[in-house]
Amino acid sequence: MRLLVSVRSPDEVAAALGGGADIVDAKDPARGALGPVAADVLAAIDERVPVHVPLSVALGDAGSAERVNAVVSALRIRRWATAYVKLAFDAVCGVSELLPLLRAAAAASARHAACPRLIAVAYADAGRAAQAVLRAAQQAGAAGILLDTAAKDGRTLLDFWSESLLRDWVRAGRAAGLEVALAGSIGLRDLARVVALEPDIIGVRGAACTGGRAGSVEAVRVRALRALLPMEPAAIAANHETRATGYPQPSISK
Repeated sequence: MRLLVSVRSPDEVAAALGGGADIVDAKDPARGALGPVAADVLAAIDERVPVHVPLSVALGDAGSAERVNAVVSALRIRRWATAYVKLAFDAVCGVSELLPLLRAAAAASARHAACPRLIAVAYADAGRAAQAVLRAAQQAGAAGILLDTAAKDGRTLLDFWSESLLRDWVRAGRAAGLEVALAGSIGLRDLARVVALEPDIIGVRGAACTGGRAGSVEAVRVRALRALLPMEPAAIAANHETRATGYPQPSISK
């Protein structure tokens, strides 16, 4: 199981990696649940994240196939095969509407020099759309799905969906051959319950920061979160081997 930590600037990368983040996520929390960072900020974050550590890039909400193609094609990242791009579909709720957008994103990702893996994002506080995102992601050839919350008002993922529903969603994603990530204002006190659902990835921002999601990532907070996630012995050894460089090796366990 991997821990994704969202950073808003290159200055937060060292704390995320020093705390043991398996995936670094570039996101501007001031611009919403999936707010993209500016192009120059993304380039600077990319420079700070070693190429063996996966980099996730939030691209916001997809409005049209043309916009999807434009934002993916414009990505300024130097890595190859260790990147994710995340797209949400706030105003779209049907599989027939989602498929053209996801297929456009998958095609643009395949053409990009970095070959980023496409993650389709659903919002737990957006009704039935999450199920449509899961089905469309499978049909479009996406690499994975993320269930997040659009509202950042103190409520968490667990306030919107029961653990039973979340477990079913994780299992359905796995059965569809997708990587499954869960996020949505998940705090330290919620983490054990989310871990028990067995997603592949757990994403955090506020819990990793001093002062909440608008604050700054702190290594000690990331370390406390990472300590609660299971990790295979081989991955632990790999992390220890790279401590001398200051950068943890990401776990590939699920």
